[in-house]
Amino acid sequence: MKISSIPFGSVDGQTVDLFTLSNDRGMVVKITNYGGIVTSMIVPDKNGRTEDIVCGFDTLEGYFSETYSANSPYFGCLVGRYAARVKDGTFSINGVDYQIDTNDGPNHLHGGVKAFDKRVWTAEIHESNETVGLDLHLKSPDGDGGYPGNLDVAVTYNLDNNNEFSIEYSATTDKATPLSLTNHTYFNLNAFNGKIVDHKASIAADKFLVPDSSNVPVGEEQMVADTVWDYNQAKPIGDVFTESEMGFETYYVFSKPLNSFAKVAEFSDPQSGRKLEVSTSEPGMLFYTGFYTSDELHRESGAQFGQFKAFCCETSRYPNGPNINGAPDTILLPGAEYKSSTVFKLS
Repeated sequence: MKISSIPFGSVDGQTVDLFTLSNDRGMVVKITNYGGIVTSMIVPDKNGRTEDIVCGFDTLEGYFSETYSANSPYFGCLVGRYAARVKDGTFSINGVDYQIDTNDGPNHLHGGVKAFDKRVWTAEIHESNETVGLDLHLKSPDGDGGYPGNLDVAVTYNLDNNNEFSIEYSATTDKATPLSLTNHTYFNLNAFNGKIVDHKASIAADKFLVPDSSNVPVGEEQMVADTVWDYNQAKPIGDVFTESEMGFETYYVFSKPLNSFAKVAEFSDPQSGRKLEVSTSEPGMLFYTGFYTSDELHRESGAQFGQFKAFCCETSRYPNGPNINGAPDTILLPGAEYKSSTVFKLS
């Protein structure tokens, strides 16, 4: 296993690097400290052919193109302070009302206007006999995007020889603040040789959060039993299109015990033979199949992205959690530590 880095450009006068993590089984992951973006993930198929299975660009400029900026698909990035939507960009803590950025109609999305995906993180590499990895660190000041508290965030990416790509998140604050961190990598297990509707999916969840008319959950839950949304047994992603022309933008609440770490989802592609297993400590995930992704987006080397060409497993706290009674662990308190872990295993 090895890890290396090369200059990748600069943003706002800050140096940006591209880090390459590779194991002994032909898996290669590339990450930049701009936004903590996973730019590339190369994995062998059933015949040993290595291909890139995630949406991303080979140059930093790709993330600043007019098309990408207008579409804002958040390819591969770290999301914070709060993943997904917060209704009307408002919440209250201890009787104090806060207004945060609104960047999705009336709502707050993925941390706001200049969120963690648009920051240059400090980076350090590490390697051992078991893993190669990248440690990223960011300080988010009090009032950042409207959020209270000075927040200190650390994210560690690791790759091992079991083809497990893990993400560990931790954070502390000096004021109570909402916090829900995730990674927004888009996967296509057939390496963009087609859409992902024929991928098979299984998700260990008995219910999902029902969104309101502005696409924000406000507390209502729906059981998946006897509905098209039941993916406890593996079936094609495309099955859901019989009832939803948008596919998935669905926050599943996992069946596992709260705060436990367990396997929660599995995806497979019959064409390539690739399989992705997702394990996490989070209570649920926003499963998204790219309805809004522009068909004009493509990797410089040719891979074509677009609508239903990839899926996201955004393991996180509840969307709009600060405004949902009983939503678990959505507010980080001074003296406490935010901890979260998600592992993507490829085979």
